[in-house]
Amino acid sequence: MAEEKTFPMTLDGKAKIEAELNKLITETRAEITNRIQIARSFGDLSENSEYQSAKDEQAFVEGRINTLQSMLDNSVIIDSSEIAADEVALGKIVTFQELPDEDPETYEIVGAVEADPLAGKISNESPIAQSLIGKTVGDEVTVTLPNNGSMDVKILSVKNA
Repeated sequence: MAEEKTFPMTLDGKAKIEAELNKLITETRAEITNRIQIARSFGDLSENSEYQSAKDEQAFVEGRINTLQSMLDNSVIIDSSEIAADEVALGKIVTFQELPDEDPETYEIVGAVEADPLAGKISNESPIAQSLIGKTVGDEVTVTLPNNGSMDVKILSVKNA
């Protein structure tokens, strides 16, 4: 039997997933059910685009509910406070500088389900995070990039999120 995939995440990330799941179950499901009932009242379902649209949305929402529930059931909460203060790990905020002299960049390393690069949160599965995890302040690291390139960075600071 195949082993379930685990989903490392922070407590904040878990809370956000729980909130999304709760909203889908308590609000969105009811809204879609109501739309389906209204669309059924229009008559012939074979040519009823409102009915088909609502059924498609229902299928999507049920799939999302199942996905979120699986993530929560298989979540592994990471407590970055149990890791050395200057060590890069999931749940920590790391500032690094591309060498030789680029501007510093700061990211929080989070589980893949929480990743939002535009908000400064990168996945622990990203090439940068994979290269930095386990390293400490002052370390110089070569990050292998997906396009077969690489970049050298120096870790400037690490702190708990």
